[in-house]
Amino acid sequence: MSLKYRTKGFVFKKEERGESDQTFAVFTKDFGRLELKAKAIRKITSKLRADIDIFYFSEIEFIQGKNNKTLTDAVKINKFDEIIKDYEKLKVTNQITYILDNFIKGQEKDEATFNLLEEILNKLSAGEQKGPYGESACGRQIKNYQLAFQYFFWNFVSLQGYHLEVQNCACCQNKLNPYDVYFSAREGGIICKNCLAPSAKQRINSDVVKALRLILKKDWQTISKLKIEQHSQKLLEDILQNAVHTFCPVHC
Repeated sequence: MSLKYRTKGFVFKKEERGESDQTFAVFTKDFGRLELKAKAIRKITSKLRADIDIFYFSEIEFIQGKNNKTLTDAVKINKFDEIIKDYEKLKVTNQITYILDNFIKGQEKDEATFNLLEEILNKLSAGEQKGPYGESACGRQIKNYQLAFQYFFWNFVSLQGYHLEVQNCACCQNKLNPYDVYFSAREGGIICKNCLAPSAKQRINSDVVKALRLILKKDWQTISKLKIEQHSQKLLEDILQNAVHTFCPVHC
């Protein structure tokens, strides 16, 4: 008799198999990443199809077979309608799921990452945010959900063991002058002018240093009120991409 396992998880990837099957990649609270086969789920008569899909947060039940795990039950907890209906929120969710797919390959319990994922999804599905990067040309506050992705990414890589040094120089450990600093993912964070190396070509400013420090402190209340100039926003995006291509096993 096969043992049944039950847990909660977020569906971040799905693929069709054969005429009526699907496989789901789910990041779960108790097992980390799982690849689940859902038999005949694309049939109209399937009892599973209403409660599990891409970007759903569901309670799932599965059995472990010889070669794969088979989904046996699902109960929808949240399908994040607020995210699906908003292009900017959906874009960020796609970025988050791409990071999950490329960083996390094997099954291993990681409750801290699960909690971070749940936290950021709840933030994205909440009400309208004030733009942390200033105002649009017409003077209205903009919604900039890229800040949520920055928050997720830097805390995620920290949980995976990639410690980012933002208080002192990542090379010499001397106190930083935030007005003359550079960023290098390969060196492990922010470095001073004296330690400038070929791998650190991105000069950053005090706004970026402040944002990174607040993100790693997980001070969302302060972060959400930040007004960062567009130039600093671009710098944050550039160093994030630099880190993604440095850390990610498959370049994103």
